[in-house]
Amino acid sequence: MSTLPQVANVGFSCSDAETLAHFYEQHLGCRRVESVEIHGGPYAELIGLAGSRLRLHRLQLGEEQLELTEVLKLGPELRPGRPIPQDSRSCDLWFQHICVVVADMAQAAAPISAKVQAGVLQAISKAPQTLPAWNQAAAGIQAYKFHDPEGHCLELLQFPKGKGDARWHPDHPGRTFLGIDHSAIANANTDRSAAFYGELLGLRFGGDGVNHGLEQDQLDGLEGTQVHISAHRCPRGAGIECLNYIEPTGGRPIPADQSAADIAHWQIRLQVSDLNSISQGLEAFGGSLVSGGIHTLSSDQASVLGFRRGLQVRDPDGHQLQLVSTD
Repeated sequence: MSTLPQVANVGFSCSDAETLAHFYEQHLGCRRVESVEIHGGPYAELIGLAGSRLRLHRLQLGEEQLELTEVLKLGPELRPGRPIPQDSRSCDLWFQHICVVVADMAQAAAPISAKVQAGVLQAISKAPQTLPAWNQAAAGIQAYKFHDPEGHCLELLQFPKGKGDARWHPDHPGRTFLGIDHSAIANANTDRSAAFYGELLGLRFGGDGVNHGLEQDQLDGLEGTQVHISAHRCPRGAGIECLNYIEPTGGRPIPADQSAADIAHWQIRLQVSDLNSISQGLEAFGGSLVSGGIHTLSSDQASVLGFRRGLQVRDPDGHQLQLVSTD
């Protein structure tokens, strides 16, 4: 079992990494770190796209990184990528987002809301929501969810004093966008996901609760919402948050053939200490492999990507994680 897991970055597939990177720089305070091309080899095999040519844009936001993957040329006999379904809902199991912490919700959300009103972007939330006082764990938190230009889900979140990690509360003069607190994923069974992320991967349980009511409906774009939220944290940096929608029912599963070529594909790159133990225990915790077992990168790919060995897996609901080691 991994004892020191750490989220290296969160990423997703896209159709135009350059244009999307510009959006994240302009509207979410990201800073471009580098852009690299991967020409097949072990990394393409690791993510299930053998023989493909990829472009990776790496963006920095605070202490966290976001990685955008564009498929420039698919390997032989691989099907073309698919767009995110237009009728996606927050309770569909392919739902995933990054939560961007902001210092001032009004300032952060105003340009996004203007683009929503102009029909350029699509919102999930009706407007920024303040979670109610009865919800002691989340009272006073402000949140707003929307789609980026390609349909990936994002959340802006402002913590009141006394909520969230201590790193979000010192004064940040001149900064509106502070970093990524977590990546949230929809799941079908809280206990099963807790065992996978806690017992198998070694993340620390960070608490849970059930959110409901008008504010949650307006935040998620649903009706009659009851969502069991359970947090899983690393020693530092971003964590993983599981969202089990008790109501409404009818959330659809991740398609069994969803691949890294699909725009709905997300992955969390997680640094772990023991790939072998995780690989051996994966099936017992409801996980599965994406392509074969542990892959060792070539020296040139390892120097660019920052890890030497990797294991691409699906969690019990089909969300992909890239488990990596530098040894």
